[in-house]
Amino acid sequence: MKTTLPLLLAALATGLFSAGADPTKMHENPLLTASPLPFQLPPFDRLQDSDFAPAYDQGIAEQLKEVEAVAANPVPATFDNTLVALERSGRLLNRVDDVFSNLNGANTNPVMQQVEREMAPKLSAQQDAIQLNPALFARIRTLYDKRTQLGLDAESLRLLERYYKDFVRAGALLSESDKTRLKTLNAELAALQTTFSQNVLKETNASAVVVDRRTDLAGMSAHEIAATEEAATAAKKEGKFVIRLLNTSGQPALGSLENRPLRQRLQEVSVSRGSRGGEFDNRAVVLRIVALRAERAALLGYASHAAYMLEDQTARTPAAVDQLLAQLAPPAVANARREAADIQAIIDAEHGGFQLAAYDWDFYSERVRRARYAFDESQLRPYFELNHVLQDGVFYAAHRLYGLTFKERHDLPVYQPDVRVFEVFDADGQPLALFLADYFARPAKRGGAWMSAYISQSELLGTKPVVANHLNIPKPPAGEPALLTFDEVRTMFHEFGHALHGMFSRVRYPRFSGTSVPRDFVEFPSQVNEMWAVWPEVLKNYAKHYQTGEPMPPVLLDPMLAARKFNQGFMTTEYLAAALLDLAWHELKPGEIPVDEPAFETAALHRAGMDFAPVPPRYHSTYFSHVFSGISYSAGYYSYIWAEVLDADSVEWFQQHGGLTRTNGDHFRETVLSRGGSEEPMALFRNFTGGDADIKPLLHRRGLEPATTAKTD
Repeated sequence: MKTTLPLLLAALATGLFSAGADPTKMHENPLLTASPLPFQLPPFDRLQDSDFAPAYDQGIAEQLKEVEAVAANPVPATFDNTLVALERSGRLLNRVDDVFSNLNGANTNPVMQQVEREMAPKLSAQQDAIQLNPALFARIRTLYDKRTQLGLDAESLRLLERYYKDFVRAGALLSESDKTRLKTLNAELAALQTTFSQNVLKETNASAVVVDRRTDLAGMSAHEIAATEEAATAAKKEGKFVIRLLNTSGQPALGSLENRPLRQRLQEVSVSRGSRGGEFDNRAVVLRIVALRAERAALLGYASHAAYMLEDQTARTPAAVDQLLAQLAPPAVANARREAADIQAIIDAEHGGFQLAAYDWDFYSERVRRARYAFDESQLRPYFELNHVLQDGVFYAAHRLYGLTFKERHDLPVYQPDVRVFEVFDADGQPLALFLADYFARPAKRGGAWMSAYISQSELLGTKPVVANHLNIPKPPAGEPALLTFDEVRTMFHEFGHALHGMFSRVRYPRFSGTSVPRDFVEFPSQVNEMWAVWPEVLKNYAKHYQTGEPMPPVLLDPMLAARKFNQGFMTTEYLAAALLDLAWHELKPGEIPVDEPAFETAALHRAGMDFAPVPPRYHSTYFSHVFSGISYSAGYYSYIWAEVLDADSVEWFQQHGGLTRTNGDHFRETVLSRGGSEEPMALFRNFTGGDADIKPLLHRRGLEPATTAKTD
């Protein structure tokens, strides 16, 4: 049973969903039946916004009947009539929810946002109704208590154990009065998280910076300026220039704009999002979410929301995460301060007459890079044309490692013209999956980069994966190539690592499919896949000039590779600052909730030694979508660095065993990528590497090793 399966029991029982759409039109709704397209790809060309609400309603009704039939079954509980039956339930609801949630993130509109607001409390009530149903839990508990006597295979035994744990963590052991309070908390949280998410998107779009004069954009390339002109035209501001924002604190244009007041304006607009009043202000939303999460954790018997969330991760406890971050934070900030001193030296040498500010960092760090490594980041972009990176880099590495081949399908519908569909074939030539590539930014798309699944693999249900990667690369003007930064190249490889995790899934039960693993393990396979972006054979294959086809010359390639540790102090510090903020909010107890969101942030960063003004957190709380738009990354933003410990260790394993070979790829696929959540994640890691993780490779990669003292005679 997927996370969204617990969506529905309560809805009918509590009267939270509508009577449904006109029955004469129900049969026309393409969501109500499995798609006839290959791999059950959603029929995007037939979908209408009006399809979602009635399909949700019917899905809720159907799953309610299915789950109630399991709970009320007069036959004593068996694994098949209880656990397998639950795994089979809710297929309509899951189909609707997968299609809607993916489209709402990638290509939303006001109608869909209204559906999201209406459905959030209904789906929360449904999940509560299933996991707080005493008759259903009694059947699961009966099986759990005699689990060693059932003769279950390993995956089935794990499914039973996970169901029991999921239900207990959801409140199944609470009193009836506490269950009632829990349902109220969950419903309000669902609504608030939706409000937060929608506010972030609306505020980000509303905060685009309008520039009146082309001369103010000095330093930007002609390509970048043309993109601001197109953005202005789309915003009905002809004759002006519009710089759209990404969801991070820093903005790409800060690295090239020579106009310091404009850089300052852009940075200040970015970091003030959600905290400057108006209808999209998220400060009160954050405080209420934190308060409700703390109360819910206490109700469930946990010291904090962080303790509740981390119990189900590989980290296990907030103390373990705090220890890791405390080990990394001081050397990261020390590195950032050294980098800042180098930048200040450049500013002073040019008689700038000012102290380094956050909005200066990217602009002047690029000058430091040029001076130190004799290359300009902008010189790399002609060698990173998007299609070359995808076909000759990302796909090429997957072919060499796993034997995969890719065929673009122009005959299948998409939800937006820029989206591309590829059929993926396994090494034996058999169809494996569909892969959707959605790489360009647009106002209707949420920020960041992510992988999602429209269809998840399951042997029980007979389904094969349909997965998608989403980035927010600025779309070039019509007829121009999409030339990437190296960070965007790395992100493409990263997200495809998630896609491989979904495509290679080979599990029986939907509960364990693909990326259904702990949050602090899910980033591990994707971060491992980043290594191939700079693997010599792969890099040589895709890093070619988009006009001449010439490979990147050594004069650019060698400094680029040598500079990989450059600016790591900044990048590690901005990330750790955000991770520490996340934990600071979620380690609060109910009586400790502050009344001033900015003051709490300032104090938390100061306590952690992360209050270094030139390096703001990658996300301030009011636009920290990872942790406040939903629950999965809450108290979990640390997971990227936690997983990077495993990743750095695994990269060393690949290097020691011959690198880019089918033998290595097949071993990684067999031990990690195909297993989903069907085994304990750290057991999967040990099966792959043959041992426990070592933090030293991560410290070396990020330049965080303790300084050594030279010996004297």
